[in-house]
Amino acid sequence: MLLLLSPSKKLDFDHAPLLKLHSQPEMLKESLVLIKELQKYTPKKIAKLMDLSDKLAELNTHRYQQFQTPFTLENARQALTAFKGDVYAPMKVESYSKADFEFAQEHVRVLSGLYGLLKPLDLIQPYRLEMGTALPTKRGKNLYDFWGTAITDAINKALKAHKNRQIINLASVEYFQAVKPELLSAPLLNIVFKEKHKGALKIIGLFAKKARGMMADFIIKNRVDSTKEIQNFAAGGYRFEKSLSNSQDWVFIR
Repeated sequence: MLLLLSPSKKLDFDHAPLLKLHSQPEMLKESLVLIKELQKYTPKKIAKLMDLSDKLAELNTHRYQQFQTPFTLENARQALTAFKGDVYAPMKVESYSKADFEFAQEHVRVLSGLYGLLKPLDLIQPYRLEMGTALPTKRGKNLYDFWGTAITDAINKALKAHKNRQIINLASVEYFQAVKPELLSAPLLNIVFKEKHKGALKIIGLFAKKARGMMADFIIKNRVDSTKEIQNFAAGGYRFEKSLSNSQDWVFIR
């Protein structure tokens, strides 16, 4: 079973490495192609491309210029320990055991605009490049064109090592659009989180992000490797709602 997550814009590279165990991004050569494109941009052009403030544009222009290989624990951090946004806040990786990280490494993948598909222990350097960015390259007008079927191919490759071949989608719409569902080699299960709000059930973005992180944490810590076990998820007051679910979309409500 393979779990898909979105990355986070909020990053933490100030901490010392939590563990020595690490891996290298499989698509790093592709990342370098994008970095070379981004290094041509001035802070003003970065601000326009990504709709950023001048301060954030300056920061990320500096990041692109400082990007260097090879990745080591001196100049990079494991992806799962570096991402610190709403999805990752419920995942208290500081308390994860080595076995937790090893399970995550086999069962979790993070979709990334810059890195394509990341394993949790893949080293990354600071960046900002959302999947929806209209960055033109020789392959097309945006990152969806750039990655083409490569991310889907990488997911299928990762699935070959799994006895239970199932894909659990906990990524945002923006990031999952980089996946070609019709080319996946395993069944896809989308997880939806809804809140009771003013007498109706609604998807509320912030709550949905946190819920995705809570479910990912539940799967990692409980070594969940079958869809049936996912129905036991009850963190944050959520519960599986069978009447609203079908074979491709499972709905959890609170």
